[in-house]
Amino acid sequence: MADYGQGQPREQGLPASLLPFGRAEVTGLSMVPTLRHRDQVLVHWGAAVRAGDVVVLRHPLRQDLLVVKRAVERREGGWWVLGDNQDEEVSDSRAFGVVPPALVLGRVRARYRPVRAGRQRSVGVVLSWLAGAVRPVWADRSLSRRLRAR
Repeated sequence: MADYGQGQPREQGLPASLLPFGRAEVTGLSMVPTLRHRDQVLVHWGAAVRAGDVVVLRHPLRQDLLVVKRAVERREGGWWVLGDNQDEEVSDSRAFGVVPPALVLGRVRARYRPVRAGRQRSVGVVLSWLAGAVRPVWADRSLSRRLRAR
């Protein structure tokens, strides 16, 4: 596994398998508050994308690099994608333009925070972790409109 740097997921099983789901680890702050550094995300490879969805895509200028961004709107030539944290360094369509549909690999369905190392793994601890750490990642259509208006 390679660490792909600021705002990028670490790939952990790309769509090469026959399973439609995989996971990635987020690094960086570009998707705060939706996703945080070290969050694990469940990716639905090849899923249909609509405006407002959080997606995993290949960086248009460095295709060995996977990024997690919000698909804001469909434009001529592909998707306009932005990070949710507009104060973070620009590493989205404002820097590299429209992303061709072939580079959009999948849709993020859920995120979970990793279990802290060294913690007791009792049933109560696991249930508590499940209640607080696992969340679906919903498409935010209103956020998509607000980001597009900027």
